[in-house]
Amino acid sequence: MNKDPSMISKIFHKNGRAFGSMGYFILLMLIFLIGAPEAWLRPNLHQSVFVMMPTLIFLVIPLVFLVASGEIDLSFASTYALAAYIFAILVKAGIDPAIAILAGVISGAIVGALVGALIVYGRLSSLVASLGVLFLLRGLILVLTQSRSITMMDELENHWVYHVLVGNFYGFPMQMFWALAFVIFSYYLFNKHVFGIHIHHVGDNYVSAEQMGINVKAVKIKTFMFVGLGAGIAGIFTTLITYSFFPTQGFGYLLLALAAVFVGGTPYWGGLGTIAGAVFGVGVIAYMEVGVIAVGMSGVWRQFFNGLIILLALLGHRLHGDRVR
Repeated sequence: MNKDPSMISKIFHKNGRAFGSMGYFILLMLIFLIGAPEAWLRPNLHQSVFVMMPTLIFLVIPLVFLVASGEIDLSFASTYALAAYIFAILVKAGIDPAIAILAGVISGAIVGALVGALIVYGRLSSLVASLGVLFLLRGLILVLTQSRSITMMDELENHWVYHVLVGNFYGFPMQMFWALAFVIFSYYLFNKHVFGIHIHHVGDNYVSAEQMGINVKAVKIKTFMFVGLGAGIAGIFTTLITYSFFPTQGFGYLLLALAAVFVGGTPYWGGLGTIAGAVFGVGVIAYMEVGVIAVGMSGVWRQFFNGLIILLALLGHRLHGDRVR
């Protein structure tokens, strides 16, 4: 008798964490549909989610790479703001927005690489060190801006960059298509490219990875750089959408992005991760943010549900049991 697992069972086992995050999404939607069915028939509600999801995707997917490598980064919320600030001041100085975008994204990647180098070569805790960088950069931005916002409607409203990146295409925000391209690229990078394979090995056991000839330090620094790159892209997209830079922007995404990573099926102990699950995780968090308001609950409940869903996700990781440290 052939006891080989079926193709369906193989797919489910390989993508079990992604299916688990899809389950969270379905359960959440059912709860909100029961609570306020009429609210979900409004197109503007779903449009709000479509506007929010790309920003989260640019933040969350690089974090999947980093958490899978065995590290964590909290400074991305301030890197997000720094890249947006550099973009804003260049645009106000008369620099072409396309060049300003490139400068902002590169600055995000550089900050990410510097954070990674500090942690790797300084042998510091990534949690504590990135927390320090989070507040250091945020304080720097507040000092530089004197806590004032920067508005760029005149400079951006009719520029081709605005329409190509965040305009509308048959009712769909353009950033959704850019986010989709980012997901496809990241899926290949994480699952098929040598860089992603090295991340899995480093996160699973960095000593064994070194013995295999993998440059563990380089892999981790590149992964931190990718987080900074994603944060820079997210910050600039948000600034384009609102025509404005705010010194506090990005801070609100700190908990949301981390929640989406864990809800999406990436466990905190490293070596494992799922890009497809991360997308579902983003959907869960985005709809939860909007859904709490849609069912008539106070916005303060969002923090409660964010914390609850993270705890449920962590318990789910333990119960899944592919590998537990």
